[in-house]
Amino acid sequence: MKPASTSKAIDWSEVRRRLEAAGQLLDAGFAPPPEQRRVILAARARALAAEPPPAPGPGFEALEFLLAREHYALETSWVREVYPLRELTPLPGTPDFVMGIIHVRGRIVSVLDIKTFFELPAQGLSDLNKVIVLGDGAMEFGILGDAIVGVRRIPRDDLQAPLPTLTDIRAEYLMGITRQRQVVLDGHKLLSDPAIVVAAEVAG
Repeated sequence: MKPASTSKAIDWSEVRRRLEAAGQLLDAGFAPPPEQRRVILAARARALAAEPPPAPGPGFEALEFLLAREHYALETSWVREVYPLRELTPLPGTPDFVMGIIHVRGRIVSVLDIKTFFELPAQGLSDLNKVIVLGDGAMEFGILGDAIVGVRRIPRDDLQAPLPTLTDIRAEYLMGITRQRQVVLDGHKLLSDPAIVVAAEVAG
């Protein structure tokens, strides 16, 4: 049996305090012997290199996907699952952006083409198309994505207010736009907007 470790956690605040005090002496003109000066500077460098990085700021996990060759994202808290677009049944008498319904694990889920709803450029269907099923406990429907890119974490301070020249989507449907020009949709707004919800209920 190995003896219990007696090492203790490093008190980084105390290490910084001592090194800062030594640095202040150096800056004030204190001149230790060259060897001692090298030891102090080397200790400062090691402490800075070993200090753990700051914790990441507030952010959220987002599903990134393509719409009309542009990158979009939705907070994963609104995403129930991603499902292949297959066996789509059209529904006559519904708005143009209601594509139809599909069966997902025994449930009937309406599928909306938000490119049509947002009046984005149309694009033909392919094997890459996926249905992103959104839900909040009260409402559930799917939106069509041209392709799924992946899941990434977006810092909240990375979001910027959308400019009219960057997207054709009205600001009330957006959380913001990242510095990389990724459009982040507001899942809560999509699930609660009467313009979409009424159509989804008819389709369901």
